Order: sequence, then C-alpha cells, then structure tokens
Amino acid sequence: MKMNHVGLMVGDMDKAVEFYTKALGLRIVMNNTKVQEERETAIGRMCVAVFGEGFKGFNIAHLVTTDGIGVELFEMKDRQERHEVDFSRLGIFHFCLQTDDFEGAIARTEQYGGKVRMDIMRYHPEDDSKPAKMVYLEDPFGNLFEFYSHTYEETYATDYS
Repeated sequence: MKMNHVGLMVGDMDKAVEFYTKALGLRIVMNNTKVQEERETAIGRMCVAVFGEGFKGFNIAHLVTTDGIGVELFEMKDRQERHEVDFSRLGIFHFCLQTDDFEGAIARTEQYGGKVRMDIMRYHPEDDSKPAKMVYLEDPFGNLFEFYSHTYEETYATDYS
C-alpha cells in the first residue's frame, strides 16, 4: 500500500486553499470547484452514496504535497461548525507533514490562521544520535496536524541512529 490522499472538512475554501498553499507549501492540482447533488455522472452518484440523499452541495479542491500525497479539501454547504477533536471517539484525528524548517513553517501556520498546540519536542532527548523532532498544530478550522523533522521510520525504528 501507498498513501494516496487525505480528505479534510474546512469551513471556508478560499481561506483553506490559502492556508495549505501559503503556510504549508502544498500545490494546487484542481482549484475550488462546486459540486451539486446529481445522478448523471459517476462523481455525482459517488457523492450521493457517500454524503447521502439531499446533501446541499459542496466546494472541493485538490492539493498535493511535494512528495505527491494528495490533500482533498471539502467545504460543505450545510456543515460550518468548527471541528473540535473528541479524543474519546475512534477514527482519524490528525495527519503529519515532514519539514526541515520547523520555525518557518510554524510562523506561516500562525500567519495564515492556524494554531500551535505545543512546543517543539524531541522524541529521544536523552540520545543525541536520534535528533527527531515533532510538534502538533491545527489549521484555521481545528483540523489537527503534526510536523516531523525525520521520516516516520527514522523517528520510530529501534535501530535508527
């Protein structure tokens, strides 16, 4: 398996595209597009199957990271509450991006309406041969994400040095 994309609900598509491109450096593949309920196309039938009968439409945009992972943004017409993470619920609660520029990426996150949820932390502060760092943040809509300084494998492998 390979990771292909992640889908995020946002409250303002223009603000979301600006945040994910300018703050996090993603590239637009397909900009803000309106989707209405219909059954004539495969996409229309898929949306009815996923969102149910009577959904009021949505805006969608497709972005991509520098390593080709997609980020699909959804702005639903009838769902505009800010996301609050409920850690008692099962399911996905964050995604992670890798960067060498923690300070710059954090500054851009705040500049474009995101929040930093903690100080930058080292995973193995007692071992200088394992310099992996991380930090949790959130986008302007409350979606949690992390920054890692190293790959997932480098961060967690027991034989990494």
